[in-house]
Amino acid sequence: MQFIAGQPWAVFIILCLTLGLAPYNPPHLWEKLVMLSKGSLRRPIDWFDLFLHGVPWVLLLMKWITTLK
Repeated sequence: MQFIAGQPWAVFIILCLTLGLAPYNPPHLWEKLVMLSKGSLRRPIDWFDLFLHGVPWVLLLMKWITTLK
């Protein structure tokens, strides 16, 4: 958590806007979340995509939580 707290906000925002939203139309993360909610997220590549595009958002949330403390 100290590593995350020491990083500037811009790093996490840029990660979310690039990797977190890519390919932008529609956001890949949104597609994977819809697949997860429908139960059609079965292939390993889909799980990897969900992880890859979700990590920047999780890091941004962790940065926000450490800032609030």
